[in-house]
Amino acid sequence: MAERAALPAHIGIIMDGNGRWARQRGQRRTEGHRAGIRAIRRVMEAADRAGVHHLTLFAFSTENWSRPRYEVATLMRLFEQTLQEEVDELHQNGVRIRVIGRRERLSARLCRLVEEAEARTRENARGALNVAINYGGRAEIVDAVRSLARAGQDLRQLDEEMLAAHLYTAGLPDPDLIIRTAGELRTSNFLIWQAAYAELYVTQTLWPDFGAADLEAALADYAVRVRRFGGVPELD
Repeated sequence: MAERAALPAHIGIIMDGNGRWARQRGQRRTEGHRAGIRAIRRVMEAADRAGVHHLTLFAFSTENWSRPRYEVATLMRLFEQTLQEEVDELHQNGVRIRVIGRRERLSARLCRLVEEAEARTRENARGALNVAINYGGRAEIVDAVRSLARAGQDLRQLDEEMLAAHLYTAGLPDPDLIIRTAGELRTSNFLIWQAAYAELYVTQTLWPDFGAADLEAALADYAVRVRRFGGVPELD
């Protein structure tokens, strides 16, 4: 099965390069994270103008806890601040907010802000913003299986549809396109179930510098691809 790609309904973004951006400017890594937060609004607005209304942003992985304590603390404060400052506008624009990942290591304050944002925007249907915090694709699959087990499901009858219904992203379309900034050629345990057939686009642009023109370049590249959904590529 193959079809010409057009416009992705759902884009996942691995937002990489904050540290390098700061280092190039002689700044602390935390300043790169602050600049990265500012880039999110630019990209969301550009995606909306382009007609893409589902975004999943990889903000903090399960492995990121090994970073210096001051850096982790700054990131968590930035997440809190961003939720406080941006929820009103996102809600007015009809965007549903969902934070995906394991929450047990997040602070009580951040969990409360997340729950309030999700509850307030739950009925919004114009778009969806998923922010992956303390997220890992393998952990997500484990959590889905555990959820099924707690519900008393017979795991001998487990199929792909059942498992997908218990993922963090249940109810959303799978991503058609995964964008990775800063040039790394790996998916880093991001949406490994959902992105099984997603197109991958890698740019050398560091995340804090990523903007509307970069998104347009990714969409243009995607538009000329032929998606095969697991089919064997044709031989020349």
